[in-house]
Amino acid sequence: MKNLAILAPRLTTIPIVGTSDSFPVRRIYCIGRNYADHTIEMGGNPDRESPFFFQKNSNNADSSGEFPYPTETNDVHHEVELTIALKSGGKNITEENANSHIFGYAVSLDMTRRDLQSEMKALRRPWEIGKSFERSAPIGEISRVEEVGYIDSGLIELKVNGNVKQTGDLNQMIWKVPEIIAYLSRFYDIEGGDLIMSGTPAGVGPVVKGDQLVASVKELPDLKILVI
Repeated sequence: MKNLAILAPRLTTIPIVGTSDSFPVRRIYCIGRNYADHTIEMGGNPDRESPFFFQKNSNNADSSGEFPYPTETNDVHHEVELTIALKSGGKNITEENANSHIFGYAVSLDMTRRDLQSEMKALRRPWEIGKSFERSAPIGEISRVEEVGYIDSGLIELKVNGNVKQTGDLNQMIWKVPEIIAYLSRFYDIEGGDLIMSGTPAGVGPVVKGDQLVASVKELPDLKILVI
């Protein structure tokens, strides 16, 4: 083994429900506009087109329970999502085999510097500056498939200061989880340790310092976040 010239980057890990084990994060894939009502909300066409993806950095995932309001923005939005954690992967995975690669699920938030994202869209530039920033992916504890089964329906909801801001059902996803995994594996060699954020229902909106967010998905532990 070669000596490292500098200290190795810190490995990002996510707690697992009911155990002292943790889940190591390799990559974070995010599917865009996967609920018809949110697609309309963002000015898009809700008809079923090929899915598109963007990525967050692995160290954007955060389980601290706090979200520091980021710099260089005046318009940060919440987006509640179901995240799929993979235990294995490969290339050209079939939809029929896709679920066999799932380790578990967690509630997550895709926090977005909406003003910067909109600016990049107008300039036809990549979105990373609006999506991939420090602690932009708050995530709750991961529940194993063995404990909760394969989740494909049920309530997904976000409350801000006790008021419901986003609500929907996971069965409203345009692209279902097995389809997402299969499609993604056509373009990337996905592996164990990868997280897939599966899209958000309508109702996305701004947060300010002091807001308390509670994100919920059927049968999973709530994700509670304080904006600081």
